[in-house]
Amino acid sequence: MAIFGSYDEKYRVLVFRIWGQSRIVTDMDAKDEVKARLSIEDVIGEYVQLKRAGRNWKGLSPFSAERTPSFVVSPDKQIWHDFSSGKGGDMFSFVMEVEGLDFREALELLARRAGVDMEQYGKGPRGSSGKSKERLYEALELATKFYQTQFAQNKTALEYVLGKRKFSKATALEWRLGYSPNNGTALVDFLRNKGYTTEEIQLAGLSSRNYRGLGDMFRGRLQIPLCDPSGRVIGFTARLLADDPQAPKYINTPATPLYDKSRHVFGLHLAKESIRKGKFVVLAEGNLDVIASHQAGVRQVVATAGTALTEPHLKALSRLTGDIRLCFDADKAGIAATERAIPVAAKVGVSLQIITIPSGKDPDELIKQDVKTWEDIITKPQYAVDWLIDRYTTALDLTTAQGKRELSDVVLRVVRQLPDTVEQDHYLGKLAELLSVNKQALTTKLAGVPDETQPVRRRAVQAEPQQIDKALFEKERTEEHLLALALLQPKLRTYLYRLQPDMISGTQQKIVFDFLQQHPDYDGTDKTAVQKFADYAKILSLVYETLYQDLDLVELGYEAARSQAKLIAQYVRTEKQQLISQLQTADPKEADTLLQRVAQLDELLRLNQGG
Repeated sequence: MAIFGSYDEKYRVLVFRIWGQSRIVTDMDAKDEVKARLSIEDVIGEYVQLKRAGRNWKGLSPFSAERTPSFVVSPDKQIWHDFSSGKGGDMFSFVMEVEGLDFREALELLARRAGVDMEQYGKGPRGSSGKSKERLYEALELATKFYQTQFAQNKTALEYVLGKRKFSKATALEWRLGYSPNNGTALVDFLRNKGYTTEEIQLAGLSSRNYRGLGDMFRGRLQIPLCDPSGRVIGFTARLLADDPQAPKYINTPATPLYDKSRHVFGLHLAKESIRKGKFVVLAEGNLDVIASHQAGVRQVVATAGTALTEPHLKALSRLTGDIRLCFDADKAGIAATERAIPVAAKVGVSLQIITIPSGKDPDELIKQDVKTWEDIITKPQYAVDWLIDRYTTALDLTTAQGKRELSDVVLRVVRQLPDTVEQDHYLGKLAELLSVNKQALTTKLAGVPDETQPVRRRAVQAEPQQIDKALFEKERTEEHLLALALLQPKLRTYLYRLQPDMISGTQQKIVFDFLQQHPDYDGTDKTAVQKFADYAKILSLVYETLYQDLDLVELGYEAARSQAKLIAQYVRTEKQQLISQLQTADPKEADTLLQRVAQLDELLRLNQGG
């Protein structure tokens, strides 16, 4: 019986202990900032056409002329590994390889793509940027407490929240609802008295300039804090409480170093545990809809800024579940948003489904009226493509050529983005039946629809062809496979004991081999012990995950024994070639010594072949 399953708890814990050390989020390092803003699969996807393969992505190696994909990208580990060339690393090492850049040049290139200002990392003492961001977090936390205090004293805000919206006091406290005074500079004055500068207050998105000078960004509004996944306040949504047709009902914090609406998922910090347990997430339009659902006990509900669903939103949610259920209005804007979301979901690799609410209601209204119905409908979603076909079928006259053309335009544009050819064929058949047209006609039309999920590939800078020592490459790959097995499966470390240090050629492999020889019982507890090869351990865990995760311990033992035997045979062959060469010029005494060494090698090979 295997001591670790493919993804059982012991395996995950060991991998985490080896390379998943807790990173203190200080934002002091430009590299960390870039990695926080860019996903490795997106960066590499600009050069390599990747396709989802379980938890990872696969594609053809950009470093060799292979026909079967062996290039693997792991979003979880933020690494890539090319099995055909033995190369691997993070997004920076990949760009360095394909663009022919050094680290600094690769960092600057990716920083531009991520929108990271490198100047802030080049001025002042190291860490000054991290300290300034921490000041912004602190200012926003103080603003939240200030707004909460004002809320407790304002009758209009209390009546709206507790009376009209029917939120409880506990809900108001959990979501830290507040109120922004309408006198113009109350918050700015408060923060200045706490020692914050005008620049810091502006940078946090808490103030704005008008003809009177600097004033509060939010005035006379219900304040709903926006939090990151860990619960830290990064901004606000503010709802107007007074009847003013000239003023927008809602305004949000503008883009700041902490808040980016294209990435922020409202309520995720309070919903993530329920999402994990329920294995699906409901994505609503309004923040207050989310709060109402949580109060009713349905807590796997979150929201985005309106209907602008982006790839970063879906990627953030996909870390918790692959089942995304949209609860947008079935109006023109909601249909258009769903249409835009389907190819994005296909690219991210999640299942997108639609929740339909009874006519004329939004989630908040339905929850107030009948929470049981709300609980029921979110468990009965409709697949997004089917939902879209139904909506357009209702809206268009399919007895006319124009209606058929418009429906086929919409549906084929969506079907073109679906990654599965069987699914594409299903919808071609369904559409042909619905329109009473020949399926071949739709297939022909589909061929002319551009695939919007495929980015324009950047041309990799081709380095001078390198002469590869195939024997050495094969040997180092075998070393890597054996070490991946030994590192992740402690019971297989016995296969290392017959190997000698000089049988290992690769630099990184030598470090891991020496470590496991010295620490045969290492279980991943002592994180500092593996710092020297933490990055390479990620690659070894990816090798294990890609090649061996579905095998039981007996099969893994066969793989380890095969790699061990191969390494010993390669070592003996190489050593004997050198000895034969030396024998040609050796004197009798030296020849005896060399022949004794040949005999030792033959015995080693015999023992190796005998198991």
